[in-house]
Amino acid sequence: MIGAIFQFANEVVEVRVSDNQVYFRDTKSGGYATIEQLNLNKVGVVKEHPDLKDDTSWRIKAIERFKDKIKSYNTELQKMEYIIQDLKKFGYKPMLMQQQGHRPIKLNKDEDGK
Repeated sequence: MIGAIFQFANEVVEVRVSDNQVYFRDTKSGGYATIEQLNLNKVGVVKEHPDLKDDTSWRIKAIERFKDKIKSYNTELQKMEYIIQDLKKFGYKPMLMQQQGHRPIKLNKDEDGK
């Protein structure tokens, strides 16, 4: 299992990857949720998948595309790297990543490299 912590505005969001499952948790809800349980923003989905703009099944198709993308990577680390890059596009700031219970690695280094 691999996990990462992000900052989004005044919220802290945790993402965990275990095999092909991705779990999300924020400071407000407390519990982990799968992609199916999240409130997806249609504007964000259309930004990523413009062809879903007028599709009435946009949510279902976006979830399936996310799952397929996750399955396309071989390792949990590759999956997490994809998630980090994807969330950065939407304003999430990666802070820490932890793999297999090892020490967390700081992801957002200061300008001087510390």
